[in-house]
Amino acid sequence: MTEPDDIVSLTSAGNEAEAVAIVARLEAEGIKAQSVGGLTAGFRAEAPGYVQIIVPRADLERARKILAEIQAK
Repeated sequence: MTEPDDIVSLTSAGNEAEAVAIVARLEAEGIKAQSVGGLTAGFRAEAPGYVQIIVPRADLERARKILAEIQAK
């Protein structure tokens, strides 16, 4: 059974600035989104860091559509 407040990963961004832009757009559309991992994404290391964008499971399909619009621009 899915809990109404389940949080799932929508996508990952290569840097914090990109993640902030995606989160801002999702929030403008009424989706409570967050970015996680911004601190580690800034480190210069062997493996690249990514910032995860997470959303409530209930909003996942709508968030995917908005993300597709963002990526189409």
